[in-house]
Amino acid sequence: MLQSKLFTKTQKEMPRGEKSINAVLLQRAGFIYKEMSGVYTFLPLGFLVLRKIEDIIREEMERISGQEVFMSVLQPKELWQKTDRWSKGVGKEIMYKCKVGDKEIGLGPTHEEMLTDIIKNYVKSYEDLPLAVFQIQTKFRKEPRAKSGLLRGREFGMKDLYSFHATEQDFKDYYQKVKKAYFRIFERCGLKAIFTEASGAGFTREYTHEFQVISEGGEDIIVYCPRHHFAQNKEITKFKVGDRCPVCQGVLKENKSIEVANIFPLGDKYSKAMGAFFQDKDGKKKPIIMGCYGIGTSRLMGAISEVLHDEKGIIWPSQVAPFLVHLILLPVKKIVPLRKTAEKIYLGLQKSGIDILYDDREDKSAGEKFAEADLIGIPWRIVVSERTLEKDSVEVKKRDRKKVELIKINHLSQFLKSK
Repeated sequence: MLQSKLFTKTQKEMPRGEKSINAVLLQRAGFIYKEMSGVYTFLPLGFLVLRKIEDIIREEMERISGQEVFMSVLQPKELWQKTDRWSKGVGKEIMYKCKVGDKEIGLGPTHEEMLTDIIKNYVKSYEDLPLAVFQIQTKFRKEPRAKSGLLRGREFGMKDLYSFHATEQDFKDYYQKVKKAYFRIFERCGLKAIFTEASGAGFTREYTHEFQVISEGGEDIIVYCPRHHFAQNKEITKFKVGDRCPVCQGVLKENKSIEVANIFPLGDKYSKAMGAFFQDKDGKKKPIIMGCYGIGTSRLMGAISEVLHDEKGIIWPSQVAPFLVHLILLPVKKIVPLRKTAEKIYLGLQKSGIDILYDDREDKSAGEKFAEADLIGIPWRIVVSERTLEKDSVEVKKRDRKKVELIKINHLSQFLKSK
């Protein structure tokens, strides 16, 4: 991608009314555009990041036998009435509702009713179970306190996975598979998540679980073991800072955190209400046992930028960065030879399969280009200058390091692929 062709521009000024780090950096760097409170448009750079996050999630869901679907945002009132949620709880408090002719519909904040209604038409016997279905889609919630950029919005991306089982034990086994898959997702996204016990949320007497990332920009507070043997959301815990971990006896800490995902059992709450039954080995009719597992895709993007940054800008992990390399051509009077070399590098790296943003602009100073590169936060910066050209080399710098290396141009692709 040529930076001169990128229609978005970075901003020096702070966005009005924004306090959270992710909202400030993502807007200044040209990743998102604020339409209204809690609603953002993803610009080219931001859309690239969002798609890479989704691809990671998709890979890990398919790895645990998840089958992808894409359900309608528009949900019939009748489905929600079956679970008594249209006028209570989620349906009453956060669902946007409208009329199409004489028919009332809702904009989906979640999809338990809709998917259970679909599944009941295909699952008849224990031989049809277990199965897991997921989607990556836009959700809508009537959020009364939309704030903190992508961390609390009214329109947002979500991956929701639902699993269906014949036995409680089979559900518990799959629950552990999802837990491991989620840890792989967060590791690939450059985050260290803490598995945290939370309230049953009206679905179970037992704990549900959240994946929390330590951050001063978070709205939650967790009490946790530094060795990650134990963690609870402060809303439910009897533990406090300085208490001993119930698992390893280490000293517990307390921090603000961002909830990046949650997983919890649904039991037979929805299967009974929606009429989703199966016939077991003995010919008995039983309700399907369900689980639900969510990750906010846009929220995850916000969390990454909230946690991984410095005073200069964002520091994207390689697997979710919009580009792996930011190639910078330094402006000089005799620029033709320099430009030819930079273009050759640009095309060569593209051909070798490396995602690259080429700052080919000739009307920006070196200082302006470096400041913008740090703000955007692409993992590797490559600088082509007269000094480096004399040595048939380029300057290479990792975004999160101070060290600058001189790498021979003909070794550049191999160098990047080895990192």
